[in-house]
Order: sequence, then C-alpha cells, then structure tokens
Amino acid sequence: MSEPNPSDAEPRPAKNSSKSLLQRLTTFMRRSEPEDRDDIKAVLEAAHDRQVLDGESYAMISGALEVANQTVADIMVPRSKMDMLDVGKPLAEVLPEIIETGHSRFPVYEDDRDNIVGILLAKDLLLSISNPAIDLRPLVRPAVFIPETKRLNVLLHEFRSSRNHLAIVVDEHGGISGLVSMEDVLEQIVGDIEDEYDEDAEKTIFQTGTNSWRAMGITEIDVFNRSFNTELPNDDYDTLGGWLAAELGRIPRRGDSISHQGLNITVVGADAKRALWLHLQHDIADPLAPSNPSE
Repeated sequence: MSEPNPSDAEPRPAKNSSKSLLQRLTTFMRRSEPEDRDDIKAVLEAAHDRQVLDGESYAMISGALEVANQTVADIMVPRSKMDMLDVGKPLAEVLPEIIETGHSRFPVYEDDRDNIVGILLAKDLLLSISNPAIDLRPLVRPAVFIPETKRLNVLLHEFRSSRNHLAIVVDEHGGISGLVSMEDVLEQIVGDIEDEYDEDAEKTIFQTGTNSWRAMGITEIDVFNRSFNTELPNDDYDTLGGWLAAELGRIPRRGDSISHQGLNITVVGADAKRALWLHLQHDIADPLAPSNPSE
C-alpha cells in the first residue's frame, strides 16, 4: 500500500495563531476596503458571520474600537461613590474600611474629600500592620489627575506607560468628579467575553454575603421577582438592566444606585450600552433570601 501523498494531508496548525488570524482578517478587509469606523465595524461583523473571526476575537476587537469612542466620564466611578481614606486617621481606624471594600488602591484625602493628597496601596500597609498607630502619610503615593474628557484608548496607553492603575478624575473647574482604574478600561474590552464564557452561564445571581448579592444586568425580570419576592414590571422590559435604565431615564453608569422594595441596587459594572453587573443589598435585618435565584 502506497504512502499517502503529503499534499493530500491536512495542513498543520499555524505556529502563530495570532499571526494567522491577523493575516486572514487583513485579507478580508482588503477585499472590502473600509473607509471609516462604521465600515470597519461592518467588515468585522461580516468576518464574524463568515467565521473568519471567532466570537472571542470579534468581541475583543469590537470592544477595542468602542473604547476609542468613549471618554473617562462614560465609565468613571462618581465622586459620591468613591471609597476614600482620611490620611489623618491611624491604621487601626482605616483598616476595617480597607477590609470591607476589598480594594487594592484608595484615594487619600486630608481635611476635605476634595483635597486628595495621594493614593494608598493596600499592600503597602502589610509591612506596617503590626503597628496600628502608624502615620499613613509616609505610605501615600502621588496621585494622577485626568480630565473627564480624556479618551479611554489614550488613558489605557498612559496607564501602561506610567505603570499606574488608578487616576483621579477632575471636572473643567478642577473639582473632583470621580475615579477610574485600568481594570475599568479593560473591562470595556473584555467584560462581555467574561460574561459569555462564565463557568455557569445560566446562573445570573450570586450570593456574596448574608444580605448581599451580585447580579448580572441580563437577569430576567421574572427570575429576579421570584428570587427576591419583588414586583418589578415586565411589560416593557425583560431584564434587570433594562428596568434600571428605564428608572434612571438613561443608560446606567457605574456607581448609579437606586432603592426598590427593600433592596439597594448599585451598578458595579457597565459599558456604553448597558449595565453589566449590579450589587444588591437588603436594607432590612432578616430578608427573605433567594433559594434558587437562577431557576
């Protein structure tokens, strides 16, 4: 029996899959000759439909394009929702705040919350945790201040080049209007991918504490009502995020908060189009906890 012709054998996988993807996408785009951003989006959709781009690659490239159109004001945590530390307090007093919020970086102010003097890294406190009376000032690092109008793609480049991960946002008058982190920017690119490939894609509500939960914006209204014994209307919208947008009268932003039937609902993740993640907190001592929230 003769050996098979090498030319008939299946081609070997490309050694560099990223390069292979780039080559295929470049070839596809040359055929279409896009002239502006909308044309590029249309080409990407066509490439995805024809399986030139897989779902993950398509979502990431689309997210990267969207970031170029967004500004810091679109995703920042507003001033009223910022977790900040008073530099005048000893470690023994601020440590509970650090543990409760779980952040790795904190804006630090002196006397007034508008007077931000720097950034404190939680890891820097680990070396001093044995001395609860230590002064925080020597541990404070310089803060980076940026305008609300800065574009996210520019900010991401600055974050990477400066190795900073947090920036304080100021308005046109120099007042503090919020903060933004590198993670916030990256979530605009990869956030949808993480949701799509979640290990338990059918589950949309996750209990995080005795009286607290984390819910996806795509949680169905009927599921939410059954889980928390609420009565959100489902005539005009199907999801929790859609209801929240209607209540706010605009697209939800990170830090937005609303109370409804004993629940405090806060947006903890959002993009330019919708709310992605919500934090739910009962404002009563012994709530009726959901038994099977995603059934």
